Amino acid sequence: MNEQIRTLQPGALWNHFADLNAVPRPSKKEERVRAFMKAFGEGLKLETMEDEVGNVIIKKPATAGMEDRQTIVLQSHLDMVHQKNSDTTFDFDKQGIEMYVDGDWVRARGTTLGADNGIGVASIMSLLSSTDIPHPPLEALFTIDEETGMTGALALKGGVLSGSILLNLDTEADNELTIGCAGGVDITATGSYKTMKPSGDAAFTISVKGLTGGHSGAEIHLGRGNANKLMNRILLHLTNECDASIASINGGSLRNAIPRESVAVIVTDREDTAKVKDAVAMLAGILKEEYRVTDPKLVITMEAAEVPAQVMIAGFQLKLLRAIYTCANGIYRMSPEISGLVQSSNNLARVLVADGTYSLQCLTRSSVDTEKDDLAAAISSAFELMDADVAYAGGYPGWAPRPDAPIVKLMSGLYKEMFHEEAHVNAVHAGLECGILGANYPDMQMISFGPNINGAHSPDECAQISSVQKFWSFLLETLKRIPKA
Repeated sequence: MNEQIRTLQPGALWNHFADLNAVPRPSKKEERVRAFMKAFGEGLKLETMEDEVGNVIIKKPATAGMEDRQTIVLQSHLDMVHQKNSDTTFDFDKQGIEMYVDGDWVRARGTTLGADNGIGVASIMSLLSSTDIPHPPLEALFTIDEETGMTGALALKGGVLSGSILLNLDTEADNELTIGCAGGVDITATGSYKTMKPSGDAAFTISVKGLTGGHSGAEIHLGRGNANKLMNRILLHLTNECDASIASINGGSLRNAIPRESVAVIVTDREDTAKVKDAVAMLAGILKEEYRVTDPKLVITMEAAEVPAQVMIAGFQLKLLRAIYTCANGIYRMSPEISGLVQSSNNLARVLVADGTYSLQCLTRSSVDTEKDDLAAAISSAFELMDADVAYAGGYPGWAPRPDAPIVKLMSGLYKEMFHEEAHVNAVHAGLECGILGANYPDMQMISFGPNINGAHSPDECAQISSVQKFWSFLLETLKRIPKA
């Protein structure tokens, strides 16, 4: 199946991508891909090292005639988001990604593709293994755990790199040159609750699925449905109108993915079954109408289930649902300075309630650190009102734009020269590692770019073949134009 990918052009890049995608590489479980990358560098007899946390650095001297150019840091992350459709059988810990060509796009069968950030990694591998591509001195930085905390970038020490320019290959639109990004912080609310034996004699599983999902930063402005919020809306209505008791809720998965699915088990009296079904059907109709544009595949179902041994007590159930209802989700504030840029947002990423314990997880983002802290405090307050324990983790700074940096002028001018249009020089609401890396390398110029990748962090993820070719030619020409040190 993946042999079809190996016939695409540029051949070296797609072959390296296929090799990379054969290696399981979930965030926080990068041992195999780290070993793969070290063996790759050592096999080329290039200077290869791994730092204390697992970042891999490979250095390659300049090609003949370019020894006097500025050293370039090429940076991408090794881990990928693991998401699959509920009807897809796939073990991310053991299987390589199953890819196929669909016209001008490369896709995966029912899972994320790993183009984020695998195309960037494969591009760097192609440069390291090349024998005929002119380039200045290169330092390849492959970071770990970008998707679930950016711990690789956070732990990289100063002095490891000597480059003066960093090219981050983690942007997902080929007409964009990204020069700034949002910071973020994880918020987790946990606690316990009392349970009781259900008084009802009929149980049902309610499912919200088929939502579009996507990247909780780059696509948060598109107004797509959040499965946790939609499920909570249904459950609060059933609590208020049908006297239903909740046994469990399991919604969302990763903090940086807009939740696509949620499943809950409720208990009610058998004589109220028709009333509950009518209520769910009514809400399903309302939600499908409200989200018909952004989430046309939304499906809400209700099926009979075995009556569970325990449900949560009524008082806590109402507190929990109201707290989730109160939790901000989506855009909080648009930037007053940069047109069209989301300044602050929150993603209610995970709701897990079962057997007397609960965990609610959010990722709060902002390009203004003080506003990020304020939004996080507001979200925490909602959860603390139900006596939850709230913890912050994984905080990272934003990346302040430097539009006058020489690399920005060079690449924006080169883009216009090559493609006869202006590049979109922008800042993004997604988190990039540049802001973190800049803390220890404050004088390093940084810019991020990449090919068209749609649906990142969802099973709809795909990479455009023609755009990869465009991106590759732009990268090669950029390296030729790097000025002298």
